[in-house]
Amino acid sequence: MRRVTRETDVVVELNKKGAISTGDRVLDHMLSTLFFYMGIVPHVKVSYDLRHHLWEDVGITLGSELRQNLPPNYGRFGTAIVPMDDALVLVALDISGRTYLHMELQPEESESGFEVSLFREFLWGLVRGLRATLHVKQIDGVNAHHIIEAAFKALGVAISQAISEKEGTMSTKGVLE
Repeated sequence: MRRVTRETDVVVELNKKGAISTGDRVLDHMLSTLFFYMGIVPHVKVSYDLRHHLWEDVGITLGSELRQNLPPNYGRFGTAIVPMDDALVLVALDISGRTYLHMELQPEESESGFEVSLFREFLWGLVRGLRATLHVKQIDGVNAHHIIEAAFKALGVAISQAISEKEGTMSTKGVLE
């Protein structure tokens, strides 16, 4: 999947051996973590103007790539509660066609590169591209790096569950959307 705008040029390909090269070391680290817990080998290459656009457009492109590659009867739901040092984060995902994000992260200690606002842009982009409902909630923690990394780990686990193939459609209506 490729997304080209006046602000970014983003390529995200799943299950294709390659590198993660966004030009932002924090985002590279977080994406490596995310894909590890998703159990997917990625290729990500990006050029961008501003970090805000980078994080948002990588989220949109990843969400679109995931959406395009969903199996016919995907699991739909994924949840995880993940600890990392002082942090404990809950993620709940529903790939239903409904786009919504609720995020409650309030680290007390900042760390260079780990801005909650950038993570929020990534998540908004992801839910728009994937057409999903996502809740991310900090249960405990003070350090921004630990909280955001725990959230990426939990997101990876939840996505892995939600995109896994199941028998039948996971809806009482018989269809999703």
